[in-house]
Amino acid sequence: MDTAKPRRYNWLFFCRLLPLRIESNFMSDNEKVDKTRRQLIVATSVVGGAATVGAAVPFVASMWPSERAKAAGAPVEVDISKLGPGELRTYAWRRQPVWVFRRTPDMLQDIKKDDGVVSDPNSEVPHQPPYAKNEYRSRKPDLAVIIGVCTHLGCTPVEKTASDKAEMGAAWNGGFYCPCHGSMYDFAGRVYKGVPAPTNLWIPRYMYLSDTKLVIGKDEEGEA
Repeated sequence: MDTAKPRRYNWLFFCRLLPLRIESNFMSDNEKVDKTRRQLIVATSVVGGAATVGAAVPFVASMWPSERAKAAGAPVEVDISKLGPGELRTYAWRRQPVWVFRRTPDMLQDIKKDDGVVSDPNSEVPHQPPYAKNEYRSRKPDLAVIIGVCTHLGCTPVEKTASDKAEMGAAWNGGFYCPCHGSMYDFAGRVYKGVPAPTNLWIPRYMYLSDTKLVIGKDEEGEA
């Protein structure tokens, strides 16, 4: 009976080969990981880039002035055909209230009486265009165009007539009163002596387009 000889394995060769296979498998797995990682990085970069572009579009768009912002500084046309004696209407120009006020003959007389109680009766401080540097600080005596912002801290004064003498004092002939800190102005916008406001109210540039219409923020020299 033949006896088969047992196979002899070259353990030394096998031991040398095993690390190569392990390293090969390990590198293959690493390559898969690296490939996946690269795909993820590329995908993330693309998405991030798209998000950046998407975010940049509204940001750039926000840098352009809006129509509302452009309109805020544009001249404002005013219809004065229905403005009655003693009536005041307020219009917005450059985000400021502008009073268009039809003064009565009595109010015009009271302005003359105020020369002794106001601090700048002749409007020496240039808070008005040259054509408004006069007794009434206006193009026409009866119609006043005044920026309704107190020259102290920017509050909005309120109208007080001559009938408010008990509240305003014996020297009061009517005008505008700032309730925030007590500054007073007459019906020409001239500031009273001894009040916090340092100067007269501002008169904007304006011009008549016709007997019934004027424009605020523009005159013969162009826009303000």
